[in-house]
Amino acid sequence: MDNEDPGDPAAGDPVADEAIAFEITDVLDLHTFPPSEVKHLVRDYLDLAYEKGLRELRIVHGKGVGVQRQTVRKILERDPRVVGFGDPPGESGGWGATWVKMR
Repeated sequence: MDNEDPGDPAAGDPVADEAIAFEITDVLDLHTFPPSEVKHLVRDYLDLAYEKGLRELRIVHGKGVGVQRQTVRKILERDPRVVGFGDPPGESGGWGATWVKMR
């Protein structure tokens, strides 16, 4: 028997247990991912983008009430590879996205 947490709504769900594969580009759109996965996803994305040599990124988190934006920016503040981040111009997402510059 598995050591699954019975309180975990995804426990035993074969779809939730699978890794989500996506192409690493200079843009990560979080709209298609569950909010509970954002922290791990953004960290993994930064690692993979950096390994791929991408140094200017855009993370699209949406406007909403700003929860995802705050989560993304806290991760960026703590990552030593990040030298700057902020709001892109309106045509690139405005405050619904965050540009990232990495070392």
